[in-house]
Amino acid sequence: MVVRIRLARFGCRNRPFYRVMAADSRSPRDGKHLEVLGYYNPLPGKDGGKRMGLKFDRVKYWLSVGAQPSDPVQRILFRAGVLPPPPLLAMGRKGGHRDRNPIHPMTGRPLDLEGVTIVDDPNATEGDAEEPAEPSLEA
Repeated sequence: MVVRIRLARFGCRNRPFYRVMAADSRSPRDGKHLEVLGYYNPLPGKDGGKRMGLKFDRVKYWLSVGAQPSDPVQRILFRAGVLPPPPLLAMGRKGGHRDRNPIHPMTGRPLDLEGVTIVDDPNATEGDAEEPAEPSLEA
C-alpha cells in the first residue's frame, strides 16, 4: 500500500477548502483516508493571507515511514518549513524543452553546478566521473 499525503476538497462551489490527508494512493480524492493532518484555505482572509494549519509531528511521522506528498502538498510543506524546496527546472521558452539545470527556489536563477559531484547518479559510470552524461531527448 502506497500512502500519499494529498488534499481533499471540501467547501462550496467557488469557495474551496482543503484538508491535508494521509490516504492510500488507490482511494478517490475525497474518499477514505487514514488520517487528517491539517487544513489549507486558498482564499485570502480579511488580512489578505492564506490560512493553513498542520500537525507537524504527524506529517513528519508519515514522511518518515515513506508517505509521498503530492505536488500541491509538497509546496505547502515547503512554505511551512517541513520539506526542502522542490527541484525546479529552467524552461527556455513556453512550450519548449526544459533544461536539466536546477533553479534556486528563492531567486529563480539557474544554479551553477560546476565542480559539484552528484553522488547517487544512476547514469554515471566508473570512468565517466568527470563529464556528466548528456540527456537524450528521444520522442
